Amino acid sequence: QVKLVESGGGLVQPGGSLTLSCVASGINAMGWYRQAPGKQRELVARFIKGSSTNYVDSVKGRFTISRDNVKNKVYLQMNSLNPDDTAVYYCWGFLLGRDYWGQGTQVTVSS
Repeated sequence: QVKLVESGGGLVQPGGSLTLSCVASGINAMGWYRQAPGKQRELVARFIKGSSTNYVDSVKGRFTISRDNVKNKVYLQMNSLNPDDTAVYYCWGFLLGRDYWGQGTQVTVSS
């Protein structure tokens, strides 16, 4: 059974930091997407072909994706957060031609 479970979201002030975690079972967790109210879900960061990564331009230099292959966990370190980062963040995996998502964790950046 495929399962992705996120944690670590919350309310943070502009300029603050948060670290999201995702633990996976039945699949390799591969990245993070987010969806803000009224917007489409977008890629934030993901692993591609081994340890290579790619990020959406708006988070480059602020967010860092990492993983623990032994624990099958993926992390998203988010620094210098701003209100535009407010969204539900989803852990993502891909297996046998299908996308899988966690339930999401809310990140709210507000003073």
